Amino acid sequence: MTKDKYNNPKITISKVYTRTGDSGMTSLVGGQSVSKSDSRICAYGKIDELNSYIGACKQDLLDSKIKGEDVRKLIKILYRIQNELFNIGNMLATLDKDIKENMPKVEDSHIKMLEENIDYFNSNLPILKSFVLPGGSSINIWFHIARTICRNCERKVVGLSNKEKIDINIIKYLNRLSDALFVFSRWSSYKLSIKETLWDPNQE
Repeated sequence: MTKDKYNNPKITISKVYTRTGDSGMTSLVGGQSVSKSDSRICAYGKIDELNSYIGACKQDLLDSKIKGEDVRKLIKILYRIQNELFNIGNMLATLDKDIKENMPKVEDSHIKMLEENIDYFNSNLPILKSFVLPGGSSINIWFHIARTICRNCERKVVGLSNKEKIDINIIKYLNRLSDALFVFSRWSSYKLSIKETLWDPNQE
């Protein structure tokens, strides 16, 4: 049996509401009390939103007409990504001085794995000669919504990094994830035999 690389959560959730945040304040992992409008809170709140949309992508993919080993592989990848986004949330909820060894995080290996996923699902797609417009199927749209939210997450984290010390791997991961979601949207259309709609600046 292999030892877990990261510490498992040591939390117990027994109540839905606690009233501790009613004043507009919340606590970081290290115990510091900060405003809910703080840039750090907004950053990992956006990550939480992205995680929900990744869940929507995964569910719509499960419900789609796409079958086979590759779709099972992609569903497994999306589940992994959801967990990695939770790790990022943990990183953002922790000040640099409070980061401990074996805390959940994203590392170079996670970024490399995303790149391998991108290469795999992009390998048989037709070369693009213009930008793609979202649409054609619900799964395509879900992936594009997730992609744009991921870009927003990236902007939030970059803004935070201009004020506080942030692990650069978070920004790298989000940048690569938005690329992956774009590829997954195209792959879904390809597997459904749906022709992509390309940007035409002269469309009337």
